[in-house]
Amino acid sequence: MKRLLGLAVLGVALFGSAPVMADTANIAVAANFTKTIEEIGQLFEKETGHQVKFSFGPTGKLYAQIKNGAPFDAFFGADEKRLLKTAEDGIGIEKSYFVYAQGQIALYSANYPVAEHALEVLKEAKFNHLAIANPKTAPYGERAVAYLQKVGLYDGVKAKLVNGESIAHAFQYVVTNNAEIGFVALSQLVDPQSPVYQKGQYWIVPQSEYKPINQGAILTQRGANNAAATAFMEFVKTPKAIEIIQRYGYNVQ
Repeated sequence: MKRLLGLAVLGVALFGSAPVMADTANIAVAANFTKTIEEIGQLFEKETGHQVKFSFGPTGKLYAQIKNGAPFDAFFGADEKRLLKTAEDGIGIEKSYFVYAQGQIALYSANYPVAEHALEVLKEAKFNHLAIANPKTAPYGERAVAYLQKVGLYDGVKAKLVNGESIAHAFQYVVTNNAEIGFVALSQLVDPQSPVYQKGQYWIVPQSEYKPINQGAILTQRGANNAAATAFMEFVKTPKAIEIIQRYGYNVQ
């Protein structure tokens, strides 16, 4: 009897110490946050045993996919508008919403002295192409156009604008020199693994000159009971994740 009791106690002890079963979350992420969230995801998987799979694209397009039933457990966008709209639509869980980062716009060129003379370069418009993200679907592109309009330079460059589907595509235009200059995300320039890291010049557009790019995250109804999704949402708020976010050129509120 004592032996059986001992085995029973041992069984309870072993069961009680067993880790919670790992889960996998599918997460939609704005293209500008690609490298940052990949690094956060690696750390998250290492520390929790859960897995996260990311799908990247422009925020507007991701929102449309989620609205049409795409199987995402969480949504990390490049703005607040589309994220809050998911809650209004009954797709996202409003109480889970939070701003995880503030994006910064930078004007980059490998050919022009934008670090010291950004406005002059834009005013003279000697370049053939100026890359931006599609202002209809990508917040970074929307803010870039709004800034150009505010400083009275939009009419002088609009014929030279080339729109990337997302900020990632806009960045590729300048990386490949298909556009000699472009408005991109600062995070794409400060990443040590970026193809343009410490090459060319960039100028950070003052944040006082455009509406803040508050990048929001929300859990979807589909992810409400997904342990990996809910754990990842909380992990992004931790000091370890915040350090990564700031290192990639974002502000954190």
